[in-house]
Amino acid sequence: MQCREATVIDRPEDEIRAPEVTEGAPLPPLTDRAAWQAQLDELAVREKAHTREGDAIAAARRRLPMVEIDGSIPVIGERGRVPLADVFEGRRQLVVYYHMWHDGKPAEEQCEGCTFFNGQVSELSYLHARDVTYATFSQGPYEESAAYRRFMGYDAPWYSARESEEALLAGRWFGMLVSYLLDGDRVFETYWTTGRGTEVMAPAYGILDRTIYGRQEPFEDSQEGWPQHWVNNGSQFRTNGRPSAQWSRLAAGRSDDLTASPTS
Repeated sequence: MQCREATVIDRPEDEIRAPEVTEGAPLPPLTDRAAWQAQLDELAVREKAHTREGDAIAAARRRLPMVEIDGSIPVIGERGRVPLADVFEGRRQLVVYYHMWHDGKPAEEQCEGCTFFNGQVSELSYLHARDVTYATFSQGPYEESAAYRRFMGYDAPWYSARESEEALLAGRWFGMLVSYLLDGDRVFETYWTTGRGTEVMAPAYGILDRTIYGRQEPFEDSQEGWPQHWVNNGSQFRTNGRPSAQWSRLAAGRSDDLTASPTS
């Protein structure tokens, strides 16, 4: 990667504002509060059934068998090369998000989907309290991808899985979420998912699902005329040419130069 100057924009906070995406959109029909609440109560019956089904699916996950993997598989982190077993940080459970990487590309050209999903896992205390470590395994080389972690301000431990990706992926691909278990010095894989299965990492989607216009994506079954500007090809995670979450980092004065050293 060639050295480049960090992006400097006078008012980067303005880049993320997009009132035009819902401007002029139709409105729902107007009713009185009693009628409105009655329909909400009907919907709540379905929502509760959906929640209970989610509980049942989670119970089925907890009853899955597991497969053993080599706990000595190396990854590279802040302390250099370490075995997979060390990534648990003394806890018995580990959840890893496999972050795609585009070698030599600037921050604005890095994976918008991985930035969307991985970036929303920020408060780790509740996981730690339940004996779970969360970490990111990047597809890219450590120094280059760790610069992206610094730019984005991620707290979760970050590793490069490049030299061991064949053993770790086992025929799968980056963009997946994997659960592991440590028993003594043995490591087991207990669950994995990808695609829409990773939406569990993104509370933004859950919040949008409770707004009148939803995610504003074409796959949604919305009323005629409802805004659906965000096409499901990766662009739904970008605003004005870069992953949307990067704009707030630029507004905070962070450098998006992935060639800079940690002390520069």
